[in-house]
Amino acid sequence: MNTNSNTEKLVLVTGGAGFIAAHCIIQLLNAGYNVRATLRNLNRIAEVKAMLKEGGAVADDDRLTFIQADLSADTNWAEAVSGCTYVLHVASPTPIKDYKHEDEMIIPAREGVLRVLRAAREAGVKRVVLTSAIGAVVYGHPNQKEPFDETTWTNVDSNAPAYQKSKTLAERAAWEFIEKEGNGLELAAVNPVGVMGPVLGADYSHSIHVIKNLLTGKMAGCPKINSGFVDVRDVADLHLRAMINPAASSQRFIATAGESIWMVDVARILKENLGEAAAKVNAKELPSMLLRVVALKDPTVKAIIPLLGRVMNVTSAKAIKTLGWSPRSTAESILATAESLIRLNLLDQ
Repeated sequence: MNTNSNTEKLVLVTGGAGFIAAHCIIQLLNAGYNVRATLRNLNRIAEVKAMLKEGGAVADDDRLTFIQADLSADTNWAEAVSGCTYVLHVASPTPIKDYKHEDEMIIPAREGVLRVLRAAREAGVKRVVLTSAIGAVVYGHPNQKEPFDETTWTNVDSNAPAYQKSKTLAERAAWEFIEKEGNGLELAAVNPVGVMGPVLGADYSHSIHVIKNLLTGKMAGCPKINSGFVDVRDVADLHLRAMINPAASSQRFIATAGESIWMVDVARILKENLGEAAAKVNAKELPSMLLRVVALKDPTVKAIIPLLGRVMNVTSAKAIKTLGWSPRSTAESILATAESLIRLNLLDQ
């Protein structure tokens, strides 16, 4: 990237304290862009700066600024996007464990996306890159041999979990907005699988708890769950490519390191590469019938029952071909996750 021209450009990153967002900020700063990041609470600025430093970013106050903004309110969004060439809309309401109705997740996700898009349109932003999820692609379909691609959408009338429904409906709303009232605003979407990679602090993605629970022995074995994984550094790189490449406009891009693997494979990667650090990892597959019994009383286990035995394979061929994206291997991203958790002493937290 030509950093000389980038120094004139300001990029808004929403949800600046998040795992993917922090890695996006690091890569933007290192590519010469100016960055403005939204935070729900400005008390987290020091924490975010520490995360960025851990990730190797050099951020002076001239090139990185913060603004308080919440997806659930209109306050400050006009100011947040003012003067920005691009917006990376990474922020998303986090999964609620004890929700009474799925609308508690669906409505904030959808309204938040539309709030950001309206503000971006009014400010004359060139393009928004939306962080969607594989949850907006793979649910509610029969098992299939071919990997899922960007042409598939999660069937929200199926038994898809509420969080996945919220990601699907939020992304759908974004595309509908662009089509009907975008007024020239461009949109691209990135749909990552389980996001792994170097943790920068105590705030990290949901997927990383799998590695943490394996390393600490909290998982008594591996449920028969299949998932793709991708390194957060590659997810951030794909956001930047989708931000500036003309061919990315009006497109969605799945981000996965390669073919999906079973949970027991994840455990084996840790055991085969980490030596003593993986002593507590249990690489035994748990019987699905046992989990179905446990699910009758445990809501956390109940949530994974629809996933048991299902192959969740997707392809990143489009991102690789269209944007020249080249992700790290699945094993490398899993090991980078584990090594960062160990290095930062986060396994006990």
